[in-house]
Order: sequence, then structure tokens, then C-alpha cells
Amino acid sequence: MQVHSSYFDKPQEVLERIIYQMEKVIIGKRDVIEKLLIALLCGGHVLLEDVPGVGKTMLVRALARTIDCSFKRIQCTPDLLPSDLTGSSMYNQQTARFEFRPGPLMANLILADELNRTTPRTQAALLEAMEEKCVTVDGEAYALPEPFFILATQNPFEFEGTFLLPEAQLDRFFMKLRLGYPEPSEEVELLNRVAERHPLTQLRPLLLPEEFMALQKEALRIHVDDAVKSYIVNITAASRNHPHLALGASPRASIALMRAAQARAFMSGRSYVIPDDAKQLAVSVLAHRLLLSADAALSYTSCEAVLNGILTGAPIPSRRYAPAQ
Repeated sequence: MQVHSSYFDKPQEVLERIIYQMEKVIIGKRDVIEKLLIALLCGGHVLLEDVPGVGKTMLVRALARTIDCSFKRIQCTPDLLPSDLTGSSMYNQQTARFEFRPGPLMANLILADELNRTTPRTQAALLEAMEEKCVTVDGEAYALPEPFFILATQNPFEFEGTFLLPEAQLDRFFMKLRLGYPEPSEEVELLNRVAERHPLTQLRPLLLPEEFMALQKEALRIHVDDAVKSYIVNITAASRNHPHLALGASPRASIALMRAAQARAFMSGRSYVIPDDAKQLAVSVLAHRLLLSADAALSYTSCEAVLNGILTGAPIPSRRYAPAQ
């Protein structure tokens, strides 16, 4: 397969085409689609938390068709075993040897549906794949394909028979996103589009996986001035000392916010990051990594509200952010 070199003359145009195509399926959620692309440009995994039926699964399927990557869906249940994800060694009587039979994690894009319904043991197997980009079966490590993304969903309003994700695993998710209900006019448009056939069937690939990986490398080259880095660290450091938070943002969170700001600048066609890139993405990147104190939880304060207060009080540096010529 040949990489379309013309895509990299103006990469922002092909990213805009990806957003436009996905909006044919997910109506009125451009902000969520943009943030999803930002996370994938950074090689990050995404947690989609929302009520059933708003299009979480359809968003992932539309993305898989657009990037033309291998796609696997895992329906998480309490009886799901780690080997159901990673694969297992099976004895071949003809060769008299054990052979590795890969599981659904051996794909580019994984949809882990209702992740909080599976046991901590199985969640741990997923955690290894997210962090190490490999799976271990019978003491042997197997590398996962590249690019590799996990997009997990969970229902925030149904807790019976679920297993809460531990803070260590939540911290591995690059972003947490919510779709929310569409506006009435958008829902009418959705009904019109699915009247005869689902718009998902009309999507065509716009990028090969290796082309998307090339875009990831370009996004990493975006310049980040020291003043912007200090602005990011000030935000995360403030969360560690906030009276309403029992757990603040880790250094991994600072790195994630910087990478996300680079990707946003890249999608905007800039060669450098500005503070607003970090500010606009801070809630999506940081909020799920925070933990409210007991008193704050009783007063119905949310991590998003606390973080918005931190962002309001964080001084924005005023200087030139572009690299020196």
C-alpha cells in the first residue's frame, strides 16, 4: 500500500475531511470528534462515559472505517477472562507444539464496551496492553500492532454488577469524553439520515494506518515554549494542593496535557502551542485523574468544577510563543 504523500502537504485538510466524514454519522458533536482525534494523534486511549444510546459505539466504528484500520469489539461481562482478550496457547496435535492463538486485542482499534462490567483481573490485562503495548501469554510477550488504540465505554448511572475502574487505570486513559444528548433539530436530522440506510455504510477510508502514524510524528514536532510548559505545570500542581481534592494530577497528566496541546496546535495549522491549547483541553485530559475529598463529594462538587476554578485562577503567560528564528 502506498502512502498518499499529498496528504502531508496540508495535513490539516485531511484531518478536516476525517471530521467532516465522521459528522455524517455523529451529528452535532464536532468538539468530541476533534478531541478524539487529538487523543489518537497523541497515541492515547480514550474513555467514553455516557448514557446508553447516544452513539458511543457508532463513534468508534465510524473512526475505524475512516482510518481503515483493523477493528475489534469486546463486550465486557463479569465472566470475561484475561485470556479472552489476550489470546491463549493451544496445543496443535499435528505439530506436537503449543501455538499462540491471538485474542481480540491484536487489532489497531479496540472498542471495550462497558469496561466497568468486567472483573479487576481482566481490567489488569487491559491495563498492560494500554501501557506496555504488548500482551503476555504463558510468560511470553507479544507486541501489539501499530497504531494501537483502546476506546472504552462505561455507563455512569448504572452501578449494579459493575467494578469501578481503579485510579491507576483511569490515569492511563489519555482523555475522558462525553457525547451527551443531541439537540432536537440534530435528532430530527439523525432520523432523516437513517430513514433508508445507516450513514455508517457510506463511509470510506481516508487514511491508511501508516499514514496516521506519520501524522502522529508530525504532531510531536510542534514547538512548546517554556512559558507554556510552566503554565501546564502550574495547573497540575494546583490540583495537588487543592483543598477539595484528595488526589491531584500526576506528572503523567502534565505530559498528556502538553501532548494534547501540541496536537491541537497541529490540527489548527500552527507550528507552536499557545496557552489556550492547553486550557481548552485541560478538563478532558485531567478531570478523570482527580479524586474529590470526602467533604467536597458531600457538597456535590465535581472534579470538572474544581478544575475550572483552577483554570480561572491560573495566570496566563504573556509573551511570544513561537520558536525563535
